[in-house]
Amino acid sequence: MGVKLSSVRRGWLLAIVGVCAMGMSAPRMQGKAAGTSRVSVQPEQTAPVGSSGDEKEQRPAGQYRLSQERYEKAVAFSRAEYRLYFVSVAWGIMALLLILRLGVVARLRDFAETRGGGSRWLQAVIFVPALLGVLAALHLPLRVYGHNLVVRYELSVQGWGSWLWDWTKGEFLTIGLAIVVGRLLLAVIPWKPRTWWLYFWMAAVPLALFLFFISPWFVDPLFDKFMPLQEKHPELVVSIERLTQRAGVPIPPERMFLMEASAKTNALNAYVTGMGASKRVVIWDTTIAKTKPDELLVIVGHELGHYVLGHVAKGFAFFLAGLLLGLYVTFHALQWMLKRWGNGWGVRGQEDWAALAVLLLIMNVLAFVSMPIENGFSRMQEHAADVYGLEVVHGLVANSQEAGAHAFQVLGEADLADPKPSWFITFWLYSHPPQAERQEFAYRYDPWSKGEAPKYVK
Repeated sequence: MGVKLSSVRRGWLLAIVGVCAMGMSAPRMQGKAAGTSRVSVQPEQTAPVGSSGDEKEQRPAGQYRLSQERYEKAVAFSRAEYRLYFVSVAWGIMALLLILRLGVVARLRDFAETRGGGSRWLQAVIFVPALLGVLAALHLPLRVYGHNLVVRYELSVQGWGSWLWDWTKGEFLTIGLAIVVGRLLLAVIPWKPRTWWLYFWMAAVPLALFLFFISPWFVDPLFDKFMPLQEKHPELVVSIERLTQRAGVPIPPERMFLMEASAKTNALNAYVTGMGASKRVVIWDTTIAKTKPDELLVIVGHELGHYVLGHVAKGFAFFLAGLLLGLYVTFHALQWMLKRWGNGWGVRGQEDWAALAVLLLIMNVLAFVSMPIENGFSRMQEHAADVYGLEVVHGLVANSQEAGAHAFQVLGEADLADPKPSWFITFWLYSHPPQAERQEFAYRYDPWSKGEAPKYVK
């Protein structure tokens, strides 16, 4: 459950500052679905061995529990995911340093300038795809390993042909955007050599807004199949409409969508995406299949919370503020690095095509170190949506607390949420609060019995 930025769309946005434009961003630890939170379990809550289905129904709803087999798989998978993330970050930085140090970037620049003649656009069309291709090839083994990992742990059912086609589409989309962004950047830098970071940000804002606006219509359908929720689950649409009426913020049925996730994954998810006319609530078919009606309503209530509380707009504003700061830091870091290593790398200056690789290097580092800030902001939004979801379904389901707690249990089990992440992993990688905390909070949140006013739904 969460405000959705798909990996491709997030790559598009970060391509504006040069991070994912070269396809080198590391995996983001959001759990197997945005609704799973890479969870924490107290030591005394370790997994019971050989739990039966009946025992599963009888266990305390406020505790996140796994069978011994599921527990061991969740631990092993999560550790592998964490290692993959940090290895991907390190390799992304090392790969850029390697091709700069070996002069690969300079030779690609020379080739583009020779073949492109005096046309900067033609040079961009030659240089950017070449650089992207080199970096994508260097990073592909880790991407393959990542997919093999989720297939091995039965979280993905996507075949290699389908996966490769998705990867190829993502690369072509990234290349297309990177050509435009790279040409724009190399036009602004010679024009405003000391303040290009500010002018580029001003140009990037409308571009990012446009991409984020159109993505639900034109990008997401390239990778998954969507249909109106009311076509297959009209009863769920009726239930959601009851929730929206209670919230006082109607969401028309045409903005409720079902995603056929089961064609590629066994994970569960639901999310809010888009803005303005493209804003929508999306529910995966796997979530509908594996949760009970009351549990699903809590999940939908959580997504409604993102919608009502304006998290998409707030999250995008947060992104733009970070983008401005990142570009400012990048400008100063670029000047320092070019003075120190520019000659050795064959980079003639900040207006050189080869300087794009240096910008990528800087932004990869900045993206890594800013991850805790980004995820901390996300965890705040997710907790607020948890509160809203529990409040908006109160009185509409038999027991909102137990329904919420059981919903988190199902999400954790299906997505192999980590039973014992360290505080560092939670701080650095979790976009959601630890699942055990969410589950316990759902079970205990009861302002009504205490005579207290709910926070959001009065």
